[in-house]
Amino acid sequence: MKSYHVAIAGATGAVGTEFLKLLETRDFPIASLKLLASERSAGRAIPFMGSKLHVEQLTEKSFEGTDIAFFSAGGARSKQFAPAAVQSGAVVIDNSSAFRMDPNVPLVVPEVNPEDIAWNIGIIANPNCSTIIMLMAVAPLYRLSKIRRVVVSTYQAASGAGAKAMQELIDQSGQALRGEKVTKSVFPHQIAFNLFSHNTKIDEDGYNEEERKMINETRKILHDDQIGITATCVRVPVLRAHSESVNVEFAERRPSLEQIRSAISQFPNVRLVDNREANYFPMPLDATGKDETLIGRLRYDLSNDHAIDLFVSGDQILKGAALNGFQIAQEWIKMRE
Repeated sequence: MKSYHVAIAGATGAVGTEFLKLLETRDFPIASLKLLASERSAGRAIPFMGSKLHVEQLTEKSFEGTDIAFFSAGGARSKQFAPAAVQSGAVVIDNSSAFRMDPNVPLVVPEVNPEDIAWNIGIIANPNCSTIIMLMAVAPLYRLSKIRRVVVSTYQAASGAGAKAMQELIDQSGQALRGEKVTKSVFPHQIAFNLFSHNTKIDEDGYNEEERKMINETRKILHDDQIGITATCVRVPVLRAHSESVNVEFAERRPSLEQIRSAISQFPNVRLVDNREANYFPMPLDATGKDETLIGRLRYDLSNDHAIDLFVSGDQILKGAALNGFQIAQEWIKMRE
């Protein structure tokens, strides 16, 4: 198998750090690795496979000789530097929102639409974390029977806003428990012992950017502009792993719960956690650090005989970001060899 020259743009962030762990611990054909970040982080030494790699400043010339470039440095930097990476001959796997809705860029969840990787022209987009986690539950049902509408409410962990947001939750929790004034720098509201509407811009229809992403990205990934989707996205005081309450309405007669359980159980990289007797269902604590997305609380919607309800938890940094990008790279390599 050929070995590949890899670069990580945004290597010192939460998702970049996870990419580094995946490359170190998983069977990936890596020939060399270049760590790229802002000027502020340049020169920092990071352990990798028994040695130390020094972080370099991200520039347009950073990608000479690179085959695969993982981008997790934010949308503005992706727009600025991803074209240079493609020009240098690299395939870019971008974790930002910069190219997700570009009709010339495939938006991929490898368990759902891996075939779309084949038509990339240099950039492959990683979907929003909430979209990925929802689709890991919705896709096996979509294959079982056509879906008319999805209603989703998210419970999004601090990890979705990065390492500094996770630290803010830890710091605020300590401050609140000690009776001190809680300080805010990342989130607009106190996150410790609180929850609030997702901290993205609200549009004229009242939806925030995160909710719009879930709607638009789901339609693109499923290649279904007719599926109805509505979302309510909420930040909760959980360190890592998002959860979602999902109501799925089928276009025709809904499948039986037995059929649904079977479809989920056979879908790759998910785990059914649905123990009614023990009242044990998906939890972010159980999903943290796991590749699998946890699905449970399966039940018929008593108000709609075409619909079911379920609950899902998935590690936002892993399957919701770095792991999904890593899997895209693996699929891209398979298609080339």
